[in-house]
Order: sequence, then C-alpha cells, then structure tokens
Amino acid sequence: MMRVLHQMLQVLRKELLDALRDRRSLGVMLLSAVVIGPLMLLALSALVADLESQAEARTLSALHIQHAPTLANYVARQGYRLEAAPEDHADALARRELGQAVLVLPADFEAALAAGRAPQLLLRSASGNTRAQASAGQWRQLLQGFQQEQATLRLAWRGVPPALLQVIETDDQDMADARQRAAQFTRILPIFILMAVVYGALNAALDSTAGERERGSLEPLLMTPAPRWALVLGKWGAVALLAMGVAVLACLSFLPGQWLLRSETLAASFQFGLREAGLFLALLLPLAALMAAALMAVALRSRSVKEAQASATVLVLGCSFAPMVPMFSLGAEAPWHLWVPALAQSTLMLRVLTGEAMALPDLLQPLAVAALLTVVCLHDLVRQLGRVS
Repeated sequence: MMRVLHQMLQVLRKELLDALRDRRSLGVMLLSAVVIGPLMLLALSALVADLESQAEARTLSALHIQHAPTLANYVARQGYRLEAAPEDHADALARRELGQAVLVLPADFEAALAAGRAPQLLLRSASGNTRAQASAGQWRQLLQGFQQEQATLRLAWRGVPPALLQVIETDDQDMADARQRAAQFTRILPIFILMAVVYGALNAALDSTAGERERGSLEPLLMTPAPRWALVLGKWGAVALLAMGVAVLACLSFLPGQWLLRSETLAASFQFGLREAGLFLALLLPLAALMAAALMAVALRSRSVKEAQASATVLVLGCSFAPMVPMFSLGAEAPWHLWVPALAQSTLMLRVLTGEAMALPDLLQPLAVAALLTVVCLHDLVRQLGRVS
C-alpha cells in the first residue's frame, strides 16, 4: 500500500512540475486570477460612486421649464436644482452621453393648471442608460409630490378637508441589512472566483491527458508498474491542487482590492476578510475535485488537445451558466439549487457575503453530489486508461 501511495505521489509531483514548467500559460492564468478581481471591484465601485454623486448633486434636467414656474418653485423647495436640457437630448440619452432623464414641459402648463386641467408632461429616459434611469425615479417622486400638493390646495380652496381623500398611509421599510444590500452589487464576485477554479483546472486537465496522449508520453507512463488508479489519482490530485491554487489567489486578490473602492457606502457594507475567503475556499474544494476529474475524463476521450478543448467547452459553459440561474428567477432560492454543482457553490458563497446562516444539510448536499460525481469520473478515467494501454 505504501509503495502504491509513493507511486501516486510521484505522479502528482511530476504533473505539478510539468504544469509549473509551462511558465507562459501559468503566468497568464495567475495574472488573470489576481488582476481581474480588483479590476472588477474598481469598475463596480466607480458605477456605484457615480450614482451616489448624481444623487447627492440633486440636479435634474428639464426642457422648457420657463413654461412651468409653479413646478420649478416646488422642485426648488425640495432642494433640487434644475438645468436646461439640450435640444438633442433624445439622441444623447439613447447614446448614453446624457446621464439625466429629461422632463419636457408643454407651453400651456400654467394655463392648464389654472383651468383645472391636467397638463401633458413627457419624461424622457432610456432603459439602457442606468444613470438616466436613476434620475427618472427622482423625477417621478417629485411629480407625485407636486400632484399631491396641488390636489391638496384645490380641495382646501373648495373647503373640502384633504384627509377625506387619503384613505391609507404607507411607510416603506427595507428589511435587508447593509450586507444584503451590498450583495446586490457584489453577487457577481462568487461567479468570478468559481470560474477561476474552472479555468485553473482546465489547462492542467487537458495537458495531463490529451496533451500527453498527443505528445506520446502517456503510453510509456502506462507501462510503469504503477496501478492505473494510482496514476489517475496522482494526475487528478495535481489538477485539483492547481485549480485550488488559482482559487486561493483569486480570493486573496479581493482583500487588497477593497482598498480601491471609491464608493464609501459600498466600502462600508462590503466586508470580505480572511473569514469569507476561507469559507469560499472550503465551499469550492469539492467543486475543484469534481471539475478536475470531469475535465480529465472528457479530455482523455480526445486524441488531441484541440479536440479536448472543444469537448471541454460544454463543461465550462455549463459551469458559467449555472450560477446565473438565480438572476433569471424572480423568486427566492429554490431547494434544488443546492443539488446542482457550480450553482450550489455559488449560492452558498452568496450566503457568505450576505451573512446568512448555513445549516449542515445545506453543506452536505453539494458535498455529496460532488463526491459522487467525482468518483464516477475517476472510475471512468481508470477504465479509459485501461483501453489506452
């Protein structure tokens, strides 16, 4: 038994050295894992800071505001400053060159208001313009307040108590805490780290199977007295270690990456420390083992690296799509999410970010699925190596 274990460790050491010798591929992979995370945080922070600065500026855009001094007075009393919109604002909004929704006022605004008629206003925005959408929400709130104020004045002028028309009073209460609100912006972070595991395993899995077969070095390895399962475990262990190594770098890159956050609100609510990084890595360990075995099983069926890359694309696309399933669902987290590899790890990592508690069955379900599929893939690898020899 010790002899077989020694042979397995020798294979693992050989595979690790082979992977480390390809410094170009290794450097690109590690650089992308370390750099992309902070860059993503920086871009996200810039977007949130831009929206915050826009909200703090309390500036709104209108066209022909000179036709509506009553509305302009109300807007000024709410602490907002109005600026004239350009005539070509429609095209600017569509091209996202203008970050303010534009309220277009008719020439007969004041006359219609005095006659008791409803002036026809036009609020122009663009659904693909995030900044304009934010200011459109501010305009809608102001117009609702203006409408309520005018209705109250008209009722008071006619001697009718305005309270007769106010049947209910509603107060908004947001039950999400700061970490849950921050997760709305940072839910892409688990997907990024998960994909780092997949791509960390991809190159090593292809090179240790289809690559060796293409180079003709697989057959001499099979002629050694080492059992097939020892060879498989050695190669699989090396691929899984490399995948977890990339995941460690990707997680650690977010620790200094938080210093780049421009948004004070996001920086205060987004807390990613050593505890969160450790939990992420613990949750990703079963997935790294599964992806290493699955990619190797797929690649070994191919006769060249190029063919293996095409076959592995299906697995990579599946892993990249699975974490996005909750984004297309308006409902709560479904129980079956924890039974799907990649989706389960993404779901649990999101719970770590939001500070939600994780019950033991929630951890055991994805662990059991990953362990079962890993064993199936490893058994398939042993069987395939037997055919090759």
